[in-house]
Amino acid sequence: MEQGNLTRSAERRAATFSGYPVLLIGLALLLVGGFCVFSLASEAWPPILAILPILCAVGVVFCAAGFYMLQPNQAAAITLFGSYSGTDRASGLRWVVPWMMRTKVSVRANNVISERIKVNDLRGNPIEMAAQVVWRVVDTAQALFDVDDYKAFVNVQIEAAVRTIGSRYPYDDYEHQEVTLRGNHDQVGSELRGELIARLVVAGISVDECGFTHLAYAQEIAGAMLRRQQAQAVVAARTTLVEGAVGMVELALDQLSAKNVVELDDERRAAMVSNLMVVLCGERDTQPVVNAGSLYQ
Repeated sequence: MEQGNLTRSAERRAATFSGYPVLLIGLALLLVGGFCVFSLASEAWPPILAILPILCAVGVVFCAAGFYMLQPNQAAAITLFGSYSGTDRASGLRWVVPWMMRTKVSVRANNVISERIKVNDLRGNPIEMAAQVVWRVVDTAQALFDVDDYKAFVNVQIEAAVRTIGSRYPYDDYEHQEVTLRGNHDQVGSELRGELIARLVVAGISVDECGFTHLAYAQEIAGAMLRRQQAQAVVAARTTLVEGAVGMVELALDQLSAKNVVELDDERRAAMVSNLMVVLCGERDTQPVVNAGSLYQ
């Protein structure tokens, strides 16, 4: 498959063999060669039979040169004079003809924690971000032949994806009306994974999971943003307190009027509202005042 000027590679199965039968053949050739040498030295065999030990030695070297070993979750890409011939994923002792080159690739899961990078969020505030990514090679041909260094490629693309997601959303929204980096970890992490999958597919790499390990305002604005958070928290708390106090005052006046406990004119009603609001909204405990006279004295 071609995309622009890039010819995509695709993994296929290589024509390799189990190494154990070839090992037995090599041992047999070794024994035959040793027997021939011993026989030639002790008996008067025709000189033409002297070629047998040489042929056995060549056969042993030929067998030994094709051995390689694969551990579980390890693969070997086989090439012939620079041309890709396939990938062997069978673990154990393996064998291929000696003139075919073998490049081992781990297909195990890899865990990467990126460096902290500085990004401007959607509102232009500088923030610091770092991500943790679990990735693995799923197509050895693409990983080896479509990018120069697939591990370095992964690191670069992680940084690029973190910058993209970081600039797509604001760090925080105190009105809770927007998707934010700090308040919507699952959604943002899912988008980061999707961004990484799209970027790493060219290298035959999949992303199992990812998430942010560090998310904070940059040091130069951290103090100012902390004061802003504190101020907005105070305003929000005061707003809730005043709304509750107004409701309590309204309820108290309605109850007094409904039960005819006391008749209040507008001036006294305003004074009672003022006193109740002071009692309910004040930060310090109020001191009661006992009126020994009438209500209007």
